[in-house]
Amino acid sequence: MHSRGDVCSFLQSASYFWLQEYHFDGLRMDAVGNLIYWQGNQARGENKDALRFIRNMNHGLKSRMPDIILAAEDSTAYPDVCKRVSAGGLGFDYKWDMGWMNDTLKFFSSEAKYRPDMYHKLTFSMAYFYNERYLMPLSHDEVVHGKATILQKMGSEYEGKFPLGRALYLYMYTHPGKKLVFMGSEFGQLREWDEKKEQDWFMLKYPLHDSFREFIKRLNHIYLEHPALWKHDYDQSGFEWKEADLVGDCLYVYYRKSEKETLFTILNLSGQRRKYTLGGMQGKRLELLLDTDDETFSGTSKVYPVLNPDDHGAIFFDLAPASARLYIVKETDQPAKEEPASKPEKKTKKTK
Repeated sequence: MHSRGDVCSFLQSASYFWLQEYHFDGLRMDAVGNLIYWQGNQARGENKDALRFIRNMNHGLKSRMPDIILAAEDSTAYPDVCKRVSAGGLGFDYKWDMGWMNDTLKFFSSEAKYRPDMYHKLTFSMAYFYNERYLMPLSHDEVVHGKATILQKMGSEYEGKFPLGRALYLYMYTHPGKKLVFMGSEFGQLREWDEKKEQDWFMLKYPLHDSFREFIKRLNHIYLEHPALWKHDYDQSGFEWKEADLVGDCLYVYYRKSEKETLFTILNLSGQRRKYTLGGMQGKRLELLLDTDDETFSGTSKVYPVLNPDDHGAIFFDLAPASARLYIVKETDQPAKEEPASKPEKKTKKTK
């Protein structure tokens, strides 16, 4: 099909029409792997005509509208999907991280007792992340066709789904890569998306759903206000694991960084209360930005807004069973120690 000039011209013109006339922000191309390889079968080799079509279309659209977003929904390992066409790539801006989406939802949909066995489903994405410009998608595909909504997927009973859901979204927002959240997920809708109906806004009358919306609102503001969460998404200097092998405790600890700030994230996904000690914090302190178990969001935690290290440079955490916290790392403001007052010189009585 893509060997025919009239077909390619129609597809390119249709894409340009939607962007130009309806002012779409961008386009997502579905099932790109089925274009890259003949009928999606890698064993049959590359589809040269389809690859030529992708490059020509992406290059043409970007030449006319440089600010649009072109995203590829592709689960293959085909290289340079997000490299410029002029540099030999396919010309997309972002590639949907399907592996991250599948691994993350499988982990969070499991009961707590099974999560240690799946611990590295939440660490594996960083093993390949810098190969492409990945986008973290929790899209329409995840809330339709009998798959259940994001909150419904959480591996707990009704009330337990909310703390898990809050932890999921904080993990998503602090993971490198751009984010995609689909309508209704921001207040924990429990009905699958239906294009013929509006969202179930009446659910905001219920405190658990309204506080979930408040949590997502606060998370969005924090994301915008702190460049460490987005400035170096695709640079290895922007992320650092602190703990990525606490399998038995089901704890995850990592940093996000920019030139002006360092953010610290700690997740407890064990289903049990956990304690953790962070060492090597001499001269530092942690200021809390967000706690998913905060009472404001229908949680149970009462935590200190500022954590200072002890005399050995250690900071101690007591973490709720399903929770995540985000801190900013700052220098400790310690006043200079006062020098002890010197003893006055003893005056001797002069005699004539």
